[in-house]
Amino acid sequence: MYLIVIGGGTVGYYLSRDLIERGEEVTLVEKDGARAEWLESQLGSIVMRGDGDELSFLATTGIERADAVLAVTGDDEDNLVSCQLAKRKFHVPKTVARVNNPANVRIFKTLGVDVALSATEVLLDLIESELANKEPARRSAAQP
Repeated sequence: MYLIVIGGGTVGYYLSRDLIERGEEVTLVEKDGARAEWLESQLGSIVMRGDGDELSFLATTGIERADAVLAVTGDDEDNLVSCQLAKRKFHVPKTVARVNNPANVRIFKTLGVDVALSATEVLLDLIESELANKEPARRSAAQP
Protein backbone atom coordinates (compact mmCIF):
# COMPACT_ATOMS: atom_id res chain seq x y z
CA MET A 1 0.00 0.00 0.00
CA TYR A 2 1.28 3.50 -0.87
CA LEU A 3 0.53 6.15 1.73
CA ILE A 4 1.31 9.85 1.77
CA VAL A 5 1.65 11.43 5.19
CA ILE A 6 1.37 15.21 5.23
CA GLY A 7 2.98 16.84 8.23
CA GLY A 8 6.28 15.82 9.76
CA GLY A 9 5.67 16.87 13.34
CA THR A 10 5.64 14.37 16.17
CA VAL A 11 2.48 12.62 14.95
CA GLY A 12 3.67 12.46 11.34
CA TYR A 13 7.11 11.22 12.31
CA TYR A 14 5.90 8.34 14.50
CA LEU A 15 3.08 7.45 12.12
CA SER A 16 5.48 7.28 9.16
CA ARG A 17 8.06 5.31 11.13
CA ASP A 18 5.50 2.76 12.26
CA LEU A 19 3.98 2.41 8.78
CA ILE A 20 7.45 1.77 7.32
CA GLU A 21 8.11 -0.85 10.02
CA ARG A 22 4.88 -2.56 8.94
CA GLY A 23 6.18 -2.76 5.38
CA GLU A 24 4.12 0.04 3.83
CA GLU A 25 5.46 2.38 1.16
CA VAL A 26 5.37 5.91 2.61
CA THR A 27 6.13 9.42 1.46
CA LEU A 28 6.32 11.98 4.26
CA VAL A 29 5.69 15.61 3.27
CA GLU A 30 7.10 18.41 5.42
CA LYS A 31 7.27 22.09 4.48
CA ASP A 32 9.82 23.25 7.05
CA GLY A 33 13.30 22.75 5.59
CA ALA A 34 15.15 22.16 8.85
CA ARG A 35 12.52 19.73 10.07
CA ALA A 36 12.51 17.90 6.72
CA GLU A 37 16.30 17.54 6.94
CA TRP A 38 16.05 16.03 10.43
CA LEU A 39 13.25 13.69 9.33
CA GLU A 40 15.35 12.51 6.40
CA SER A 41 18.25 11.76 8.76
CA GLN A 42 15.87 9.56 10.77
CA LEU A 43 13.69 8.00 8.07
CA GLY A 44 15.72 8.21 4.87
CA SER A 45 14.69 9.28 1.42
CA ILE A 46 10.94 8.98 2.00
CA VAL A 47 10.82 12.66 3.01
CA MET A 48 9.81 15.34 0.52
CA ARG A 49 10.11 19.02 1.34
CA GLY A 50 7.05 20.95 0.24
CA ASP A 51 3.59 22.18 1.09
CA GLY A 52 1.00 19.42 1.24
CA ASP A 53 -1.85 21.78 0.52
CA GLU A 54 -0.46 23.00 -2.81
CA LEU A 55 -1.77 21.27 -5.92
CA SER A 56 1.44 21.64 -7.94
CA PHE A 57 3.58 20.15 -5.17
CA LEU A 58 1.22 17.24 -4.52
CA ALA A 59 1.47 16.34 -8.21
CA THR A 60 5.20 15.61 -7.65
CA THR A 61 4.61 13.08 -4.84
CA GLY A 62 3.17 10.22 -6.88
CA ILE A 63 -0.21 10.98 -5.35
CA GLU A 64 -2.09 9.61 -8.36
CA ARG A 65 -1.12 6.09 -7.25
CA ALA A 66 -1.62 6.65 -3.51
CA ASP A 67 -4.00 4.37 -1.66
CA ALA A 68 -4.50 6.98 1.07
CA VAL A 69 -3.46 10.46 2.14
CA LEU A 70 -3.06 11.05 5.87
CA ALA A 71 -2.99 14.76 6.77
CA VAL A 72 -1.65 15.14 10.31
CA THR A 73 -0.35 18.70 10.56
CA GLY A 74 -1.19 20.88 13.53
CA ASP A 75 -3.40 23.07 11.35
CA ASP A 76 -6.96 21.99 10.62
CA GLU A 77 -7.27 24.16 7.52
CA ASP A 78 -4.12 22.68 5.97
CA ASN A 79 -5.34 19.15 6.72
CA LEU A 80 -8.73 19.85 5.17
CA VAL A 81 -7.28 21.38 1.99
CA SER A 82 -4.75 18.53 1.60
CA CYS A 83 -7.48 15.92 1.87
CA GLN A 84 -9.84 17.76 -0.46
CA LEU A 85 -7.12 18.11 -3.12
CA ALA A 86 -6.19 14.44 -2.76
CA LYS A 87 -9.80 13.32 -3.11
CA ARG A 88 -11.10 15.75 -5.75
CA LYS A 89 -8.09 16.42 -7.97
CA PHE A 90 -6.15 13.17 -7.68
CA HIS A 91 -8.99 10.73 -6.88
CA VAL A 92 -7.20 9.19 -3.89
CA PRO A 93 -9.54 6.47 -2.55
CA LYS A 94 -9.08 7.23 1.16
CA THR A 95 -8.35 10.46 3.03
CA VAL A 96 -7.70 10.69 6.75
CA ALA A 97 -7.31 13.98 8.63
CA ARG A 98 -6.15 14.81 12.10
CA VAL A 99 -8.61 17.35 13.48
CA ASN A 100 -7.24 19.51 16.25
CA ASN A 101 -10.48 21.34 17.07
CA PRO A 102 -13.20 18.74 17.80
CA ALA A 103 -15.85 21.17 16.55
CA ASN A 104 -14.41 20.73 13.03
CA VAL A 105 -14.99 16.97 12.75
CA ARG A 106 -18.47 17.33 11.28
CA ILE A 107 -17.27 20.00 8.83
CA PHE A 108 -14.44 17.76 7.59
CA LYS A 109 -16.84 14.88 6.98
CA THR A 110 -19.38 17.14 5.28
CA LEU A 111 -16.64 18.44 2.98
CA GLY A 112 -15.60 14.95 1.85
CA VAL A 113 -12.85 13.78 4.19
CA ASP A 114 -13.31 10.03 4.67
CA VAL A 115 -12.00 9.84 8.24
CA ALA A 116 -11.69 12.87 10.53
CA LEU A 117 -9.99 12.00 13.81
CA SER A 118 -10.01 14.27 16.83
CA ALA A 119 -7.56 13.08 19.49
CA THR A 120 -9.71 14.86 22.06
CA GLU A 121 -12.84 12.92 21.03
CA VAL A 122 -10.96 9.60 20.82
CA LEU A 123 -9.53 10.07 24.32
CA LEU A 124 -12.86 11.17 25.78
CA ASP A 125 -14.55 8.09 24.29
CA LEU A 126 -11.86 5.81 25.76
CA ILE A 127 -12.11 7.46 29.18
CA GLU A 128 -15.92 7.20 29.20
CA SER A 129 -15.71 3.57 28.12
CA GLU A 130 -13.16 2.71 30.80
CA LEU A 131 -15.10 4.49 33.53
CA ALA A 132 -18.35 2.80 32.51
CA ASN A 133 -16.71 -0.65 32.64
CA LYS A 134 -15.21 -0.31 36.11
CA GLU A 135 -16.89 -0.23 39.45
CA PRO A 136 -15.71 2.45 41.86
CA ALA A 137 -13.14 1.30 44.38
CA ARG A 138 -14.77 0.40 47.69
CA ARG A 139 -13.34 1.87 50.84
CA SER A 140 -13.10 -0.11 54.02
CA ALA A 141 -14.50 1.38 57.23
CA ALA A 142 -10.95 2.15 58.42
CA GLN A 143 -10.18 4.44 55.46
CA PRO A 144 -10.93 8.14 55.80
